Amino acid sequence: MKVKEICEKLGLNVHVQGDLDKEVHQGVVGDLLSFIMRTAPEGAVWVTIQNHVNVAAVAVLKDIPFIVLASGREPLQELIDSCRKENITLTSSKEDAFNLCGKLYELGIKD
Repeated sequence: MKVKEICEKLGLNVHVQGDLDKEVHQGVVGDLLSFIMRTAPEGAVWVTIQNHVNVAAVAVLKDIPFIVLASGREPLQELIDSCRKENITLTSSKEDAFNLCGKLYELGIKD
């Protein structure tokens, strides 16, 4: 499924438009950056509440094109700037990570 389709279906607030036509088939959820570095599949959507510039650095390291900040977290400007520079789609949602992951699973984003 394309990033833009996921954004529309979940009603995500888009802060940075990366490659909205990028296909995403897997996801990862977590707030511990070392865990994400170790376990995230390349090309995944990442659901987190972490809100700092290191999130973009980990996304680049793992080739993650799409980040969703859960639980009403609004991105800091430094995260916005880094995602824009690295062409990473950065979004946020009022929903918590649990519910977002359930909805992603229903859309076919698995593993």
